[in-house]
Amino acid sequence: MMGRWSVILLVIAWSSFALYGARIMLIPAQGGEGDAVHTIITVQEGASFRQVASQITATGFISNHTAFVVIGKLMGIEEQIRPGRYDLNSLMAPSTILNVLATGQTIPYWVTIPEGYSMRQIGEVLEEVGVTTAELFVQAAQDTAFIRELGVEADTLEGFLFPDTYRFHHGTSPHDTIAVMVGQFQRLYTPEVQEQARERGLSTLEVLTLASIIEKETGAGEERALISAVFHNRLKRGMLLQSDPTVIYALPAFDGNLRKPDLRYASPYNTYLVRGLPPGPIANPGLDSIMAALHPAPVPYLYFVSKNNGTHHFSTTLAEHSRAVYRYQKRDRRRTS
Repeated sequence: MMGRWSVILLVIAWSSFALYGARIMLIPAQGGEGDAVHTIITVQEGASFRQVASQITATGFISNHTAFVVIGKLMGIEEQIRPGRYDLNSLMAPSTILNVLATGQTIPYWVTIPEGYSMRQIGEVLEEVGVTTAELFVQAAQDTAFIRELGVEADTLEGFLFPDTYRFHHGTSPHDTIAVMVGQFQRLYTPEVQEQARERGLSTLEVLTLASIIEKETGAGEERALISAVFHNRLKRGMLLQSDPTVIYALPAFDGNLRKPDLRYASPYNTYLVRGLPPGPIANPGLDSIMAALHPAPVPYLYFVSKNNGTHHFSTTLAEHSRAVYRYQKRDRRRTS
């Protein structure tokens, strides 16, 4: 008789717990009335479910921390929860919050990759917003097997990481991130553009290498075709390109000031020492610089020097260039010294 009553009491107890659990899990802590109050929480990599529950409790969106944790663990949420940013609101029932966490409904990051960034700089941008780490990104961009899988004929993916605005989620693998960027480049580097490169006798890698130098040499869009012309003209004559950005890329460290000894730094990327194009891109160029590399302006220029206002003075002869260097560089320095 006592055993029977024990079973009945146990059933009643469990039923009460289930009803109580259902009530607190299915009804928003704040009653589900009024306008939704949104709060973004960030679940860090490796965070326990209890830690996440504490974050949510602090928002006031769950009324019973212990019950939330117990029911969440019974549902196996701890093994399913994914890192990232979550948009929770006051009209969500705790059960809805658990589902959002378990299914990884994270807020995406909109990431803008500027034109002319190196793969290291792109990795740093992605690390800053929380997509991946710079170190893992660079490692993936140098993964030979992965590069071949993407259909790229190069030693690294420098130059193929197309600058654009992308939508990534927290924890997106560096390989997946890179695949999106390279895919964007491949979509824009159409068969028509490839044919233009072949007509100039340039491989895709050579186009991107020249485009990357153009990208780093000027931020003035109207100058790209002129800069391109200077380098095309020099290449035709077998002249050294003598591009400062190639030296900067070669240096193991750069403090912002390029010095004369730097111009003698031994590297295949140093175009003050090595004729022709460097072995690969020095940055990731945008489409305008790529097109400029393929369509240089019809001008005879062989030299250019900065006018210290974001633009350049272009010259055909060394004598004219020397006068421009004195005017815009040496004379201005004397005035400010």
